[in-house]
Amino acid sequence: MKKQDVLQVGSNEMELVDFRIFKKDGDKVYEGIYGVNVVKVREIIKIPNITKIPNVPPFVEGIFDLRGVVIPVINLAKWMEIETPKDIGIKPRVLIAEFNGMLIGFIVHEAKRIRRISWKDIESGSFSMGNGVLDKAQITGVTKIENDEVLLILDLETIMEELGIYQPNIDIEDGLIDKLGGLALIVDDSTTARKLMKDALEKMGMKPIEAKDGMDALKKLEELYNVYGEGITKELKIIISDVEMPQMDGFHFAAKLKDDERFENIPLIFNSSISDHFSEIRGKEAGGEAYLTKFDAPEFYSEISRVVKSHISSEEK
Repeated sequence: MKKQDVLQVGSNEMELVDFRIFKKDGDKVYEGIYGVNVVKVREIIKIPNITKIPNVPPFVEGIFDLRGVVIPVINLAKWMEIETPKDIGIKPRVLIAEFNGMLIGFIVHEAKRIRRISWKDIESGSFSMGNGVLDKAQITGVTKIENDEVLLILDLETIMEELGIYQPNIDIEDGLIDKLGGLALIVDDSTTARKLMKDALEKMGMKPIEAKDGMDALKKLEELYNVYGEGITKELKIIISDVEMPQMDGFHFAAKLKDDERFENIPLIFNSSISDHFSEIRGKEAGGEAYLTKFDAPEFYSEISRVVKSHISSEEK
């Protein structure tokens, strides 16, 4: 898997690792088709020797050593409370994923292939079936594949939050926060992420405007332009965008933004859970002033302040 060959900036496509979880329902066995962004996958390995640890949820299989790094292992089927067939005729694998600079292993029943999918073909995953969320897993996106089957994009970060491995926090001492003023556009499909950034920006004296994806953000920009006209660059101090979003991802949104002379000079920062170096490079190529990893409070405040102050200075010249 060569990261440099993955995708071109602004293509509005993503590559997914397609993996399967088998579910037993009575005498029948069903194949669940799931995916995770390929840039979050470090590697896929055979089941290693796993050391059990006490006082953990039942879906935590234990830990193992991967070339000197101790990695927790999560059984996805158990997390989703899926009853697995005893003999599914395949050898499970461990998908080693990286989120926010941390490694975690996920046991899957089969790793199939890598798929390239357009974000415009991915629908929002904010739905439920029956009395709860589908298979009790958090779904960030849904897309159709061959034979009219459906692939579900899992929010694996939710598991990390449940375990306390990843606890987003943007609190910082008020004395260390610059008061900036002006508008800030937040572009993120996660309501939790938007709330965190909204609270942080309000502490900086800014008025946040929220958009759920790139397409929604372009609509919000049009609305702002109708109000402020050419003065929008003086009012809108910064745009903070996620990368992974249904309909239009952050890189494609950036390409649209920088191709519009009305908005091209408004500074853009990427704020993503994808922490690989290649994505940082893509972010810079897409016109981002910075690429932040969710959520490092000091870095968030520092970069927002730096970029906004630089923008204000350039507008005053």
